[in-house]
Amino acid sequence: MDVRVQDLRYFLAVAEELSFTRAAQRLFVSQPGLSKQIRRLEAQLRAELFSRGNGAVGLTAAGAAFLPRARALVAEWEAAAEDVRLAARTLTIGFHSRIGRGLVPTITATMQQRLPGWQLQFRQVSWADPAVGLTAGTVDVALAWLPVPSGLAARRIATEDRSVALPAGHRLAARSSVRFAEIADEPFVALPASAGPMRDFWLAVDHRTAPPTIAAEATTPDEAYEIVAAGEGVLLQPSGSCWIHQREDVVHRRVPDLGPAELAVVWRTGDRRQAVQVVTDACFHCANPPQAACGIMSG
Repeated sequence: MDVRVQDLRYFLAVAEELSFTRAAQRLFVSQPGLSKQIRRLEAQLRAELFSRGNGAVGLTAAGAAFLPRARALVAEWEAAAEDVRLAARTLTIGFHSRIGRGLVPTITATMQQRLPGWQLQFRQVSWADPAVGLTAGTVDVALAWLPVPSGLAARRIATEDRSVALPAGHRLAARSSVRFAEIADEPFVALPASAGPMRDFWLAVDHRTAPPTIAAEATTPDEAYEIVAAGEGVLLQPSGSCWIHQREDVVHRRVPDLGPAELAVVWRTGDRRQAVQVVTDACFHCANPPQAACGIMSG
């Protein structure tokens, strides 16, 4: 039987929420995908775990019997994973897009100085997960652009203007900056729907009078920039991305009438481990965002 820890987490979320919709939102997955995984788990266990009818979800007798076992298995797995991390003295930092901004060498040097023997790992997480791996437990600390989901602790470390990535041949490419009204009707590259408020922020939904036109969805910056380069859509990003994602077929132009983006160091609320504190402090005190204006640079 091939039951995964993720399957157990899905089961627990539905059992605790008694709603596939709320559980999917909590897990940052689609409701159809969650339902499919639960059906798969039920098939493996050869028992229905939930009663479904008239819009109500409840635990069956089999589900109620499985609940404490599932909780114990997940708790034991998490304890084992934590023991491994402690023995290896490794902390994993999650991110959606390339970090840059001078943070990686600074964080690494601070870690070596304050906690010798510890190592940092860096893991890129899909935009489909706005919690950057923290809720799933695959990372210990994350660097993320606000907003982040509730239940996470966040400390702002930098503020940057928002810029628009345009194909190099775009009608506005020769400008040093653009107003949002000049691009609002363009097709936009969007983050996946599961990104929630983060998707809305990078579509500037609060600055629109009509819903945006979505050219395509992307799960990573590399995917997004390929779509922009192909001339299929435009993309809002932090201005610092002009330094990090430089390429000949895409230009960045500042959008001064949009509010700024805020970069934060994020961790699980209640995680008071010393290594986590060292990294979050290092991020806060040593953040070094680029100061040059992106409007005059290709990238």
